[in-house]
Amino acid sequence: MGDPAGAEAPEAATERERALVEENARLRKVCGALIERVESSGAAGGAPYAAFEHAVLLAEQVRERTETLHRTLDELGEVNRQLRDEIAVRVEAEQRLRESKREAEAANLSKTKFLAAVSHDLMQPLNAARLFTSALGEEAVPASSRRLVDNIGRSLQDVEALLGTLVDISRLDAGVLKPDVAAFRAADLLDVMAEEYRQIAASRGLTLHYVGSSAVIESDLALLARVVRNFLTNAIRYTRHGHLLLGCRRRAQGLEILVGDTGAGIAESQREAIFVEFQRAENGHDAQDRGLGLGLAIVDRIATMLDHPLRLASQPGCGSLFSVQVPYGRLPASQPRSASPASSSQGEDALAGMRVWVIDNDPGICEGMTALLEGWGCRVRTATSLAGLEAELDTHAAGETPDVLLVDYHLDASSPDGLAVAAHLRRRHPALPVVVITANHDAGIKSLARQLGYGCLLKPLKPLRLRMKLVALLDGSSA
Repeated sequence: MGDPAGAEAPEAATERERALVEENARLRKVCGALIERVESSGAAGGAPYAAFEHAVLLAEQVRERTETLHRTLDELGEVNRQLRDEIAVRVEAEQRLRESKREAEAANLSKTKFLAAVSHDLMQPLNAARLFTSALGEEAVPASSRRLVDNIGRSLQDVEALLGTLVDISRLDAGVLKPDVAAFRAADLLDVMAEEYRQIAASRGLTLHYVGSSAVIESDLALLARVVRNFLTNAIRYTRHGHLLLGCRRRAQGLEILVGDTGAGIAESQREAIFVEFQRAENGHDAQDRGLGLGLAIVDRIATMLDHPLRLASQPGCGSLFSVQVPYGRLPASQPRSASPASSSQGEDALAGMRVWVIDNDPGICEGMTALLEGWGCRVRTATSLAGLEAELDTHAAGETPDVLLVDYHLDASSPDGLAVAAHLRRRHPALPVVVITANHDAGIKSLARQLGYGCLLKPLKPLRLRMKLVALLDGSSA
């Protein structure tokens, strides 16, 4: 018979198993209920664990991107710091550039003032030399001496041209050359140039044909004269034989002033280069020529300043034709015509007995003017200042009345300028004709002289221009 206790053990184990199963079932139900509650509280129609995993993934991405953003911000901050440093360096460099520019502008202005002062000082003895040479040239001298006088005159003209070119280019570079635009007759400019360059051309074995014009144009007479003068100088320089032409054509937009020659001509490949500074035509010019290659560069810049179109037509071996077009102008109805070359060619007789007062602070110029004017038959009285003239008059010529006053603009520092001297003498001699002579090409001086009714001539003084001016004043006109 079996043991009753042993029979109860399997039954008890079974009971425990049954209890565990029931407990497991209960726990399963609880777990299922919890899962159901979790699922019921999750995203609609979605798996909550998948959503959780997605949220965790998004959080990780946000963290990574936040870290990336912080790194980017740090890098951006570093870039900004470098940029600020670079800006500071550039600001400092720009400041240095501004300072360098101011220094360069100051140096350029100083150079311009220096050249203006030097040119005035150089113009004085040069002007005196030209006056003495012109006076000597009108004397009866042996043929051998005549050649020497002509050579001296040409050398002085070369010096004048070189000095004038350097001063002009300096003033153009500095921007201090301002035009003095006014209406005048084309003949006032071209008649004198035709007579002057006819003589120069003849000395080179060339002939000059001149076709004048009665047109009235509007420009800066001195600057336009520089343009035409450079055209004529180049025409003579590059023409070995034949003739030159100075003439005019009336266009709808203005008067075209032309200068032609029968020289070497200019190849098409060189036509732009010759208007560049220090560039010259490759052939055709005199080996002894002292030109700097600045003439046409100055022409181009002056024409641009005045808004006067330039034109060039040329054929190698057949010559060249340069021209500048100038707008028409209108003179006051009361202004008379100026003296013609025909009347000026008889200036020696026409000026006989004319009483001329000359005031210039350079004794050499006073002597040169005396020699030149007395050669034309004038009665001349010179002085280096207003006080000197008045002392001379009080001593030797009380009550003398002049026919014209020639006065330098720049006198001694202790004296008034030429305009003030002229005004003083005009109070004693109303309607006294006045011609201001100056080495200063400032447009303001010329404009003021014109407003006061004075003539104005530039140094070095050209005797032909002076003679035409005196003849015109004697005739009661305005050259």
